[in-house]
Amino acid sequence: MAKDCCSFQLISGDGVFNMEGLENFSRTTNLLQCGVSDAVVAIMGPQSGGKSTLLNKLFQTDFRMMDADDGRTQTTRGIWIAKAIGIEPFTIGIDVEGSDSGERGQDGTTFEKQSAVFALAIADIVMINMWCHDIGREHAANRPLLKAVFEAMIRLFRSRKTTLLFVIRDQTKTPFERLEHSLRGDIEKIWAAIPKPGAYKGTPLGDFFKVEITALPSYEFEEDKFKDKVDRLRQRFFHSISPGGLAGDRKDVQPASGFSLRVEQIWKTIKENKDLDLPAMEVMVATFRCDQIAKETLGRLKLDETWLAMGEALKSGPVSEFWENLSSILENYLCQ
Repeated sequence: MAKDCCSFQLISGDGVFNMEGLENFSRTTNLLQCGVSDAVVAIMGPQSGGKSTLLNKLFQTDFRMMDADDGRTQTTRGIWIAKAIGIEPFTIGIDVEGSDSGERGQDGTTFEKQSAVFALAIADIVMINMWCHDIGREHAANRPLLKAVFEAMIRLFRSRKTTLLFVIRDQTKTPFERLEHSLRGDIEKIWAAIPKPGAYKGTPLGDFFKVEITALPSYEFEEDKFKDKVDRLRQRFFHSISPGGLAGDRKDVQPASGFSLRVEQIWKTIKENKDLDLPAMEVMVATFRCDQIAKETLGRLKLDETWLAMGEALKSGPVSEFWENLSSILENYLCQ
């Protein structure tokens, strides 16, 4: 794996947010200079379903993977983050703790729902990793997860459409078209059953999500075919934020310079179980960042060599071309 993917634990299994790690990640990867040209991809799904393996193959990251010799135990705990290597635009991969965990048991439901809201609030693309044999099952592990995802989206009340990319793992001999038809039917049923506020009753799934479906062969038994399909899937993440790209709707996208503060505030709100008003939060983050930028710029102006030299020269009397020099300095800093 590439050494510069900078993977780290963003949120611990106990829900503690790692702001220091995120700020270091933002600096070392130059995320702050991306403007609005970045994409966030989160992956969710049942425990031990190969989520970390898939992210590593797609994005050349180094998320910790399950060792099959140790049994099907929990590998990813909490939420981890890394930069995708070799992909434009700048793409952030987020590895979310697996759902339906035996280690967490019934206590895991709260963290699972919190993670779903968090992923949907910050991601342009949410990958739902699921087993092929779970399609069509009434009590399969992906159904509670999808319910949590859909309920989370209703809580967000956002106008921006998120891409849901379903990745069917260990595809059987059943034709892909039949799997896709069956899965889309399952998705629509789950969506229809979700309680919705009055304003959203009868709202079709397509108003909230752009749904994409793909299938992969077994990594364990058909490794070459698996790698070939993953390589083709990786290509879809190039130019993902362009019109018609995988990320879809980029309405009201927020600049990367406020990413750290935004995601910290989102997680804090989710942890406190408050309503997550994204538009109001984005205004707050923008206001804070503008104040921050103004203070940083004023600090640089006060240390500017030409500015300091003019101050010294004025102590001795009038300075030639004072207005021209002063205008040039102020224009340089005010335009920032």
